[in-house]
Amino acid sequence: MLLFLLMLAQGPTGIMDALKPHQVTIEQVEYKGRKAVRVTPKSSSDFVDMLAVLTGPAFHNGTIEVDIAGKPGAVAFEGARGFVGVAFRTASDLKKFECFYLRPTNGRADDQVRRNHSSQYISYPEFSWERLRKEFPEKYEAYVDLVPGEWTRVRIVVDGTTAKLFVHGSTQPTLIVNDLKLGDSQGAVALWIGPGTEAHFSNLKITPR
Repeated sequence: MLLFLLMLAQGPTGIMDALKPHQVTIEQVEYKGRKAVRVTPKSSSDFVDMLAVLTGPAFHNGTIEVDIAGKPGAVAFEGARGFVGVAFRTASDLKKFECFYLRPTNGRADDQVRRNHSSQYISYPEFSWERLRKEFPEKYEAYVDLVPGEWTRVRIVVDGTTAKLFVHGSTQPTLIVNDLKLGDSQGAVALWIGPGTEAHFSNLKITPR
């Protein structure tokens, strides 16, 4: 099996050269004891498709692992949650992608409904979180314990039209999607953030199958 491994701690070259920013700013930094890539919105506009796209072979099936840390930025709007995640099977024109992401400030909220919305699947552009929550309540989001700004290990396993999200090294998935909206497609892997977010990424590992 081919192993495609990118360690974000390798230095200023390598991963930074392999990332193509789209509506985001990327920089290599030291964050909580490790070298990482910081991803922030390029402007204050509410872009849905804020990505740092990994150049290289298209991803079809396999496993994506990465450490992520997200929190509301310094000038975030009131409803910001520190949205941070990974897009996959991203089209070359960036007009379509699948995505799992986290809402870190929801993980330990006092409101149980907010807690239930800690992790999310979306499929851009047709299936936003608003549409999925309205048409399929509870199906595409789930609770997971999260702390804003802290490193969180995420693993995504993709097979055909099924994708599973694992968090904190758990052997059981936090969220299962059995009907990926783009079908059995392929495309790039990308670091994803939502509006008002300051995010860090480290130790990205992609294992195609």
